[in-house]
Amino acid sequence: MSDAQPQDPGQPAEHAQAVASVQHNGGDLHEEPTAFGLGAPAFISLAMIVVIAIIVWKKVPAAIGRALDAKIATIRDQLAEAESLRKEAEALKAEYQAKAASADKDRAALLERAKHEAEEIVAKAKTDAEALVERRTRMAEDKIAAEERSAVEQLRATAADAAAKAAAKLIGERHDAATDAQLVDRAIKEIAGR
Repeated sequence: MSDAQPQDPGQPAEHAQAVASVQHNGGDLHEEPTAFGLGAPAFISLAMIVVIAIIVWKKVPAAIGRALDAKIATIRDQLAEAESLRKEAEALKAEYQAKAASADKDRAALLERAKHEAEEIVAKAKTDAEALVERRTRMAEDKIAAEERSAVEQLRATAADAAAKAAAKLIGERHDAATDAQLVDRAIKEIAGR
């Protein structure tokens, strides 16, 4: 070997190059087996053509197409149904949002009305209480004044009765018939002079 190839760094230097050879038995050429005069690749090609012809003859592609079309139609129907359900859900959502907003407005208005009514009730109760207190005070004052008048009248009546009794007793003790006549005459003159 005159041509020297570069040596592999992992190979020892004493083994320059290894060459292998294979020997056949007797040096005969070996032929591939055949069936009906066809070799393996031709037989496989023929079998594939027959299978494809049967598939076409039985209309398998059309059946597959119909099955796929049916599946596509089913999926389209499901998508259309899902779309209509989504639109219906959005409409319901919008309706409930509107109802919730309306309920919030109604609640706020109701709360405001209740506050005003409560304020009116409190104001009315305050004025009614003040009027009641004033009326009761007036009634108590009137009752006290009536009691005072009654007591004064009773006291006057008692004093007048006591004075009349005392005067009658004094007149009876100090006056005689002549003095009485003079007093009666004087009283008559006073009454006539008026």
